[in-house]
Amino acid sequence: MDLRQLPALNALRAFEAAARHESFSRAADELFVTHGAVSHQIRALEAELAVTLFARDGKRVRLTDRGRQYAADVRAALVAMAESTRRIRAGDRDRRLVVSTIPSFSARWLTSRVGGFIERHPEFDLELLSTSSLTDFNRDDVDLAIRFGFGKYAGVHAEPLLDEVFFPACSPRFNGGQLPRAPADLPNFQLLRSSDELWRPWFDAAGLPDVPEPKRGVLYEDSSNLLQAAIDGQGIALVRRSLAMQEIIAGRLVRLFNVDGPSPWTYFFVCLPELLGTARVQAFREWIFAEAEQFRLLYERTPAVCDAPAGNLRALP
Repeated sequence: MDLRQLPALNALRAFEAAARHESFSRAADELFVTHGAVSHQIRALEAELAVTLFARDGKRVRLTDRGRQYAADVRAALVAMAESTRRIRAGDRDRRLVVSTIPSFSARWLTSRVGGFIERHPEFDLELLSTSSLTDFNRDDVDLAIRFGFGKYAGVHAEPLLDEVFFPACSPRFNGGQLPRAPADLPNFQLLRSSDELWRPWFDAAGLPDVPEPKRGVLYEDSSNLLQAAIDGQGIALVRRSLAMQEIIAGRLVRLFNVDGPSPWTYFFVCLPELLGTARVQAFREWIFAEAEQFRLLYERTPAVCDAPAGNLRALP
């Protein structure tokens, strides 16, 4: 067989998509080209084969009998090529584990722990992607994502990984070390503001329904910047447990009270259902859920400064 007589691959791909949809417009959307490009490719293919593949009725098209048989043969050939290509790539791709997560969680929680996964699973090449954009698993080369939200992600496997709470924290050196001793003292101190971490739900949880939301001072859009401002002694911040605990253990922050503010969001483990059973995704899932459980226990053992002995301003595990 002289392979030089085969039509161009782009023309065959356009024909297969148009035949499957029986629509040039839908084929164009799938292939990210224009309707005119698909129409041109198919007319050129029909001219080369000297066969009418589609019957046109205004803007509507339908396969002819010969077109339908050719479409079945072309699809079988393209599927075989795709599967062969997948097998060739699989040797390296099965070793790569691509994890996407939001920057704050990656920097303040995941990065300090991920060395344990690497030591336990040297057979995988881990890649961490930090982005605030939702992963499109049909487009992005990503195995799994850790996302902070409500868990309503269509077409994917999503399971709760780690719940979140908020609490006030500050540098142990803030205000010369003279820190508030009760929640009612907070309005007398500089409270840092954030567009995400609002004080109102925490005030309600602390039994302070009449204390207003702070209105003055810098408004931080990024949770990591808010945390850094508290570490630098600029004021008292309402912080996420997941982002602040590393700084509390290190002594750069202290948690002020044993009052947790509710969070409407949760960290979710997200992946395509067909990837959930792969060795690389299962290995990471097992590891990160164990880490999340250890983190919960660590939080339960870490006292707030108001519960520590007098004069002890460091919260220790």
